[in-house]
Amino acid sequence: MKKSYRILIVDDEESVRRMLTTVFTRDGHQPICAEDGQQALELFEQQTPDIVLMDIRMPKLNGMEALQVMRQTHQSIPVILMTAYAAVETAVEALRLGAFDYVIKPFDLDELKMMIGRAMQLREMKQEINLLHRALSDSYQWDRILTNSPKMMELCKDTAKIAQSNASVLITGESGTGKELIAKAIHYNSPRAKGPFIKINCGALPESLLESELFGHEKGAFTGAQTQRQGLFERANQGTLLLDEVGEMPHNLQVKLLRVLQEREFERLGGSQTIKTDIRLIAATNRNLAAMVEQGEFRQDLFYRLNVIHLSPIPLRERPEDISLLAQHFLQKFSAENGKEIVELDPSTLTILESYPWPGNVRELSNAIERAVIMSTGFIIFPDELPEHLQQQLNVPHISETVHTLIGHTLKENLKAYERELICTALANNQGNRVQTARVLGISRRALMYKLQEYRID
Repeated sequence: MKKSYRILIVDDEESVRRMLTTVFTRDGHQPICAEDGQQALELFEQQTPDIVLMDIRMPKLNGMEALQVMRQTHQSIPVILMTAYAAVETAVEALRLGAFDYVIKPFDLDELKMMIGRAMQLREMKQEINLLHRALSDSYQWDRILTNSPKMMELCKDTAKIAQSNASVLITGESGTGKELIAKAIHYNSPRAKGPFIKINCGALPESLLESELFGHEKGAFTGAQTQRQGLFERANQGTLLLDEVGEMPHNLQVKLLRVLQEREFERLGGSQTIKTDIRLIAATNRNLAAMVEQGEFRQDLFYRLNVIHLSPIPLRERPEDISLLAQHFLQKFSAENGKEIVELDPSTLTILESYPWPGNVRELSNAIERAVIMSTGFIIFPDELPEHLQQQLNVPHISETVHTLIGHTLKENLKAYERELICTALANNQGNRVQTARVLGISRRALMYKLQEYRID
């Protein structure tokens, strides 16, 4: 069954309003008309349309100004702008302000209908994603570890096997590579999945507090201990305890931890009762524990107890095939969390992401996309919405000075020149038709408009 949409038509020309009203009524939709931007805002708030079709040049309040107000109150409602002036700068500015797309008068009605259908389809898809995101928020699946990397896929296969055992696991690797994510995957896909998963950062607390957190204490064990308290070894019983940054654990506590691993028992601080515990221990660190053992900074016997199974997540710079996949995932995630309807990354944005070495790994990529989503006012992420240090990647040469001398330009400059030539050729071959040109080049029309402005192609 064909869906019916409430369409707000905003144009100062009565003939345009009348024509569009006739067309959309015949198609089973519910048109609402306004003759200027001010009236459009009043109807927008009163009747909450499904989509807005609005002219740019109007009296009282123009379409660009009305668009900004609409985006402040209802970001999920798509706005398509109409203009009789095909200036690239105007189109790009409209997209930056949050327009879903734009059409040039006189427009093709079939193309306009397709554009409206696409906008509503994307809106409904985002609503489904939001519902799915909320439904899965309290669960854990293997597909949360997103990767196209063969090495990471092998790691996931090994992790699935390890999850069925009860062995201690040591996860080492750089910060932000997903050590905690792997620990959770082990727990929630193991026979202990119904038990607690508890994490503590061993480097975040002083020794006295860390000891109390791990082992608990009896009333009066020390100044301020006014009640008995269970430690994490008790609370994690029949579940999993993750000791994050285990390399920061003080030497004295390393001895006590070794006993728990060997005997599966301990005493609370200030107590004499021996308490049994049934836990799976997972330790994680970004330090080289083997080197610390050689330097006397970490107990050798504890290292061997922890290192029954060793996993090492791969840094993001060594799996560049995952950058686009993860970026799109974070785009969906943070768009949903922030109530936005951002649907794609501009090709220039993706070029920056894929050329950056990501010293902070997946966590840094996640933060960058979250920042871009917050800063964006439209349906597409442009380079200037990324953190400043990433924007500078566009100007960083990636080839040696010797090659510069040979060809006289950086690789980036050569690629830009080649890209500009391709776009100009495609435009000429398609008689300046931007819709067809974008289709031939395999990019969205929004992306093409951004490129036309970037390369100053008229």
